[in-house]
Amino acid sequence: MDHKSKLRQIALGALVALGTVQGVYAQALTDSGASAAVVSQPGTTTALPATTQDQAGQSTALTPDEAKQSAAGNVAELQQMIRGSDLKELRTTYNGSYGASMLFYPKEMTYYVALFQQKTFWRVVKTEDETRAEMIYKDFVRQTMQLSDVEIRRTRLEAQKAFTERMIALSQDRANRLQADLDVAHQQQNIVNSQQQQTRAEATALAQQKTAAQAQLREAQRQVQELQRQLDSGLPTTQH
Repeated sequence: MDHKSKLRQIALGALVALGTVQGVYAQALTDSGASAAVVSQPGTTTALPATTQDQAGQSTALTPDEAKQSAAGNVAELQQMIRGSDLKELRTTYNGSYGASMLFYPKEMTYYVALFQQKTFWRVVKTEDETRAEMIYKDFVRQTMQLSDVEIRRTRLEAQKAFTERMIALSQDRANRLQADLDVAHQQQNIVNSQQQQTRAEATALAQQKTAAQAQLREAQRQVQELQRQLDSGLPTTQH
């Protein structure tokens, strides 16, 4: 066999190996499509999800053995075990609607590390290596933090928007109240101004009437005096 033939065989072998790994990983994601009800476990701190859906996203790299286990149905296996009482929840972290859990099966000294969203399993890795389980759990927790960033930001923005809208409503209500008070004040001021004009007109008319009455009084008094003088004409006057 010449040198070129050997190179072709090596390249062909590498392509076959790559295709095998990709097929195992694709099967691992496909097999995560089972579903079951959520069951709370005795001795655990949270209600773990018991359903799974195939979702795209970041994930920790699996070893070949873990890929084979996942292809065999780690999600389905974990769902079955959750229904029992032997599985122990060691750690669970929530970030937004995303979560990561590390569970332990004492009878076989086996760890199950799960990544989920809204009580729905995303990934499940089974391993007997405690260190490996801790590493995968930490990686899953990191992923929940990254994945929840936008969700948490949206939640905060929704709260800020609602708060701002509430403050706008309160401010508008306050402005409406002030405007109502101002309208009343303007209306009352117009009434007062009208009353003042009418009062001044009445006062002016009364003053004119008073002047005319006083003139009439003086004229009447003059006439009385004149008539009295005429009546007393020719009569003796009293001397002091």
